[in-house]
Amino acid sequence: MKAVAAAFADVPEANVTWSDEGMRKHRAVDIAVAVATDGGLVTPVVRGVDAKSLTAVSSTIAELVAKAKDKRLKQDELEGGSFSVSNLGMYGTVEFSAILNPPQSGILAVGAAKQQPVVVDGELAVGTVMRCTLSVDHRAVDGALAAQWLAAFVRRIENPLSILL
Repeated sequence: MKAVAAAFADVPEANVTWSDEGMRKHRAVDIAVAVATDGGLVTPVVRGVDAKSLTAVSSTIAELVAKAKDKRLKQDELEGGSFSVSNLGMYGTVEFSAILNPPQSGILAVGAAKQQPVVVDGELAVGTVMRCTLSVDHRAVDGALAAQWLAAFVRRIENPLSILL
């Protein structure tokens, strides 16, 4: 979540939503997190991820997940956000494509981190690889802007200290 927020700091043009009235740009980074419940999928929103510490984001997600599973989410906790994150990696899913949650402009599908062969400085090595797939609403975020955002996300996730600073 912090890497997603940091990527929006790098590419703020992607922090938008689409509506019948047109495009809306967002200053704060409010990100929905997909939560599987007995009643189906819900996507509560973590507000101001960009301004929260890693600890605060983690505890907010844990609180929202608990409320979702206990069916105690309030309507305002389900509304808003310009983007979602869906993580099936915890179930061992390596790669998947997530479906947009309108009016949000994008969703990042996060797969499991697995060891596999990688090339480092021309040499074969074992590395941990996590596949992430980005889906976007092309009315709000076209392919070129999506590629810029995804490159920013990759830079941030591969350099975790940049997320914390």
